[in-house]
Parts: sequence; C-alpha cells; structure tokens
Amino acid sequence: MAKRDYSLLGPNARHAVETGLAAAEWYHTDIPRAQMKELMKRSDQPAIRDTILLFASMIGLAGIGIAFWSSWWSAPFWLAYGVLYGSAMDSRWHECSHGTAFKTRHYNDWLYQIASFCMVRNPVSWRWSHARHHTDTIIVGRDPEIVAMRPPALFRIAVNFLGIFDAYDGWKRMLYNASGRIHPEEADYIPEQEQPKVIRVARIWVAIYAATIALALAMGSILPLMVIGLPRLYGAWHHVLTGVMQHAGLADNVTDHRLNSRTVYINPVSRFIYWNMNYHVEHHMFPMVPYHRLPDLHAAIKHDLPAANTSMWQAYREILPILRRQLAYEDVFLKRDLPPTAKPYREDFHAAALGAAAE
Repeated sequence: MAKRDYSLLGPNARHAVETGLAAAEWYHTDIPRAQMKELMKRSDQPAIRDTILLFASMIGLAGIGIAFWSSWWSAPFWLAYGVLYGSAMDSRWHECSHGTAFKTRHYNDWLYQIASFCMVRNPVSWRWSHARHHTDTIIVGRDPEIVAMRPPALFRIAVNFLGIFDAYDGWKRMLYNASGRIHPEEADYIPEQEQPKVIRVARIWVAIYAATIALALAMGSILPLMVIGLPRLYGAWHHVLTGVMQHAGLADNVTDHRLNSRTVYINPVSRFIYWNMNYHVEHHMFPMVPYHRLPDLHAAIKHDLPAANTSMWQAYREILPILRRQLAYEDVFLKRDLPPTAKPYREDFHAAALGAAAE
C-alpha cells in the first residue's frame, strides 16, 4: 500500500490540487429539474416534531436518571439519554450545518449550536470542515473528516465507540481555541474573518464546562457531569456505529459518490437517531435535499446506484474483510456492482483507483 498522508498541509493535499481532484466536478444521477425542486423544498414541521420528541425524551430520561441516581435502576435511563446526547446530536449537528433541517433559518442555527456543544465540535470551524468534506469527499489530504484511513486505525475506531479520542480531541481543541489560537489546519479551510468567532465560541464553552465542574465539586457528585459532558463519551457508540458505515472500505480519490459512499437500510429507531443519514450516497450526491425527503430521493435514483445494504449487520459483513486486508497493507477497496439501469463508473477517469479494487 502506498503511504497516504492525511494531513491537510502535506504532499497528498498538494497532489490533490495539482491533479484536479480538489474541488472537482462530481458525478450526479440525472433527475428532472421539477422533481429535484420538489425534493429540495424545506419545511419546519418534520424537524419541529422530531426536535420536540428528542428534547422531551432527553428531559424525561435525565429526570428519571436523577430521581433514581442512588440506584442501579438509573443506568438504563442514563444510557438512553447518552445516546440522544452523544449520537442523535451528531446527526442534528450534521443536518443543521447544511441548513436544511428546518425552513426557518434561525431554527437551524439554534439546534446547530446546541448539537455542536453536545458533540464538542466548534460550530464555526466544523461548518467549514464539513463543507470541505462535501467538496472533497474522501480525497486524501483534502477531506478533514475521513474516519477509516488506510491502513485503518481500528483501535482508534473501536475506542471511539466510547467517544474517547473524538471527545478528547474536541476538548483539547476547545482549550486551544479558547487560548486565542487557530490551528494551522483549521486556518486552511476557515476564512480569516470567521476565525475570531471560533475563539469566542470556545471561550463560552469553557465557561459552561467550568460551571458544570464547579457544581459537581460543590455537590460532591458527578451528577451534573452525567447531564453535561460525560454523555459525549457513554452515548457515542451509535453515531460511531452508523458513521463508520458511511465510507469505510470504499474508494478514496474518486469523484463518484457511488464509489465512496454507502446507503444502508436500518431500523426506525436508528433512523430517528441518525436522521436518515443512512441514505448516504443520496445525501452526498444532493446535499441540499432535507433529511425527511431522503427516502423519496432514494426511490427516485436507486436505479442508478449500487444496491443498498439490507442492514447494519450486512454492511459490516462487507466492510470488515476489506478493513482486515487494508490493515495488512493491501491496497484494496470494495467496488460495488451497479444495476443494469445505471450509468457506468468512469473507468477512464478512475482507472488508477479502480485497478486496486477488491472484487
């Protein structure tokens, strides 16, 4: 396997720019303009409904957890609260960063700020980070959000089921920014005029965490931290479980989302937590379609996409053998078959990458 430098300031980043992989023109399934216009219509109602359900559930679960705090009966309520705090907020952060969850802009902004705090992702820097992820999806040296690198850091991925590295990195960067500094990699994708906002948000967050820790010390109990902070750790497993599926084991350095993204059918509870991001090829191809219309978008374009995985279990049965081979430094990935109704992959453009594909 050729060595890959995932740094945004390294040789692979320069190579991506020089070869035209950076900010390239991506493949999109043809869809009638009127139909796409309909799919892109935003609405407040679905997201208001889901947000009320989310916060009502969090308040209820935390309330029961506090009431039963002295007993192990509180554990399942804290675990459920943690999944909503440490995983459902990941998808809310994501969708609101696109500005498509609600029709009303400030509703998107409010939920984005709350979800960013829960996930310890600075809402200014991560908005620009995620824009880069969509512009240069799984382009080595350009995409700052690649989870399964080559060879894959399986230990890091496994430990992140408890949020260890992600949360630690988030808190570390929060303190770094709060000290008045912008990391050089952040400066690569955050416009200079936005950088003071990064510092201001980090300082507000430090104040909130300081107040929470002070309350915990005054009470002689970790209970305040069970509500704010710790759920980012014990509730992270679901967003890692679903997030790894998005791109792991698929191609890098290609400009066709059918080669580097994965759609998976999942159960209704996980779809609520994940806010339909299991339709991930569709989301990357048309990121301005709101989450609640992604099933309709899937139905409209699935004739041009690889068959969706039928479950998370089936997806991981596909992913893990590829990751094991990559761990052994084999330069392989899964090239998924297209249906007869689909337009073919651009073999000429992606010849170098497709030549290494695992069949």
